[in-house]
Amino acid sequence: MIDTFYTLELDKPDGRRLTLYSRTAIDHVASAPSPFAEPANANPHLRWHPLRGEWITYAAFRQNRTFQPPPQYNPLAVTTDPAAPTELPAGNYEIAVFDNRFPSLALDAHNPPELTVETAPATGKCEVVVFTQDPTSALGALSLGRIALLFQVWGDRTERLASTGKIKYVLPFENRGVEVGVTLHHPHGQIYAYPFIPPVPARMLSQERDYFMKHGRALLPDMVQSELDAGVRVIYRGPHACAFVPACARYPYEVWVTPIAHVPDFASLDDEQRADLALALKTVLAKYENLWQRPFPYLMAWYQAPTDGEPHPYTQLHAQFSPPYRTRDRLKYLAGTELGAGMFAMDALPEEKAADLQAVEVTVKD
Repeated sequence: MIDTFYTLELDKPDGRRLTLYSRTAIDHVASAPSPFAEPANANPHLRWHPLRGEWITYAAFRQNRTFQPPPQYNPLAVTTDPAAPTELPAGNYEIAVFDNRFPSLALDAHNPPELTVETAPATGKCEVVVFTQDPTSALGALSLGRIALLFQVWGDRTERLASTGKIKYVLPFENRGVEVGVTLHHPHGQIYAYPFIPPVPARMLSQERDYFMKHGRALLPDMVQSELDAGVRVIYRGPHACAFVPACARYPYEVWVTPIAHVPDFASLDDEQRADLALALKTVLAKYENLWQRPFPYLMAWYQAPTDGEPHPYTQLHAQFSPPYRTRDRLKYLAGTELGAGMFAMDALPEEKAADLQAVEVTVKD
């Protein structure tokens, strides 16, 4: 049996779409508010980088987006005064997804400028995913059921975005903390839907494809089994999911979270895998939070199979956490060798940092 979830779709006054999700029926939500009355008419474009062989998106209007407002002007809070609308309505829903007002990619992007490098419309989609109506909460503080619902939401958004016929890759992610550039502190993430497979997942897919062609098995599940057998860097091990500091970690407290069996994307998770993956994720977040007894910043990116209509039996759904701190009070900056050469340099062994996280005792409750 597949866990049921309910949705309600509404249109905002400025033309953007809002979708509400819950594990129970959504009642008493009549309309979708917006702080903006008129459409943004966003029209981002791409420019080709000849030396790197990759696209860069340009959206100058994003300079005017909301930046670290005081709590009383939280645009992700629930609207309480119709004269001062936010992005969310009141109601009994759990998760909300809406079109980003300041997107780097837009499905109707058009007429890119003519320049000395190749240009193209920045066709795609950027969505905001609000995890909870509580502005003081955090992803790691949510119930296991809510986190499992979030996986379903990410799967549903991936399928919807793929159905446009314009999207080749869907990346859900969360930036947490000012250290990684967060501008709104209300618990939320984003989804970027690209018209091509971006460079980072493209390189991983190439490695996974080569491994599959040579061994007839998926690379990451084999890595998982090796980590579980060794046990040295494992942070969580359940019947269907695990979390570990990879032996090849590029960040001191980097952690990967993944199903143990081969699962290519969110839509392919069964109920048991989804539940255990939620427990793995919440365990990691609890350990992060309790490591130094303070909010722990990170970038969490979820990688899954492309939505290009091709089979990808070699790829594996997983999250990679890239925390910016290397010690309690020292950041890991990307400097000469990382940015100049693309080669990461680590000051600490992954085994040492895994031991730090293993030593953090947590009790994860729903």
